[in-house]
Amino acid sequence: MFVLRLVVSRVVLSLLTLLLVSIIIFALLEVLPGDVASRILGRDATPESLAALRAQLHLDDPAPQRYFDWLGGILRGDFGEALTSSRPVTQILAPRIFNTLVLSAAAFVLYLPLALIPAMVQALRRDGPLDHGLSVITLVLLSTPDFLLGTLLLIAFVITIPIFPAMSLVDQSSGVTEYLRAIALPAITLAIVMAVYAVRMLRDNLIEVLDSEYVRMAELKGLPRRQVLLRHALPNALVPTLNITALNLAYLIGGVVIVEKVFSYPGFGSLLVDALQLRDLPLIEATVLIAAVVYVGANLLADIGAILLNPKLRAG
Repeated sequence: MFVLRLVVSRVVLSLLTLLLVSIIIFALLEVLPGDVASRILGRDATPESLAALRAQLHLDDPAPQRYFDWLGGILRGDFGEALTSSRPVTQILAPRIFNTLVLSAAAFVLYLPLALIPAMVQALRRDGPLDHGLSVITLVLLSTPDFLLGTLLLIAFVITIPIFPAMSLVDQSSGVTEYLRAIALPAITLAIVMAVYAVRMLRDNLIEVLDSEYVRMAELKGLPRRQVLLRHALPNALVPTLNITALNLAYLIGGVVIVEKVFSYPGFGSLLVDALQLRDLPLIEATVLIAAVVYVGANLLADIGAILLNPKLRAG
């Protein structure tokens, strides 16, 4: 019952956070300089055409009314129409979100072993040559920007060893093999960028947990070293790392702009850049809000995971 109350309180706080974020997004776009109608029609627009477009877009309605209309549409799954193409925003978002989800899933699958295996090896062989060598590699990768890492991978596996395509262009007609070849390099780039942040923290957490009394007691009972590491040490060491994993999950959806641009991948991040360049307000509102939903949702999952993995919280 205590755990259930904690989970419900986290969910309620997350919903309130998203409500506040939606208000901020709408308010910030409202105070942008210039009128939406004048930006769409250009400088040579007549007053009559401006008035007609404002009436069509309901720009003359009070801001609170437009906000609640927008929020009500979102709750019904209607994000409105894009100003630049007059297409429903959902039709524009759907294929881009699918592409980013496929890329994110591949990157997360690669992220798990890239974060867990080096951290466990370093913790078991602390202060040894292997630990120092992996620490140097981690620090070098930490200081390497994601666009530079992506460029180096392009040079290595497109120019030097031509295995993968130079541009990760996919569409709805692409097959599974084409998708895998297209997302290979951007997925590896994202996985490395995420893993290097988690490896350092997980290594230190594992060393601290391995030196704890209950782990030493398990070793004195004669349990195999592998069982002690996987069943007793690793679950407790993962709790502080969940927050980094949550940030990585949010980064996968909202922060892949640079990686998608480097590899010309038609995903969610590149769509956000295009919407900002075109000043397409409904598309901007939808993309930023979705990124916020993913960010808040990832942190919510991390909180729930920490609650479930923490014995003290489970016991109330």
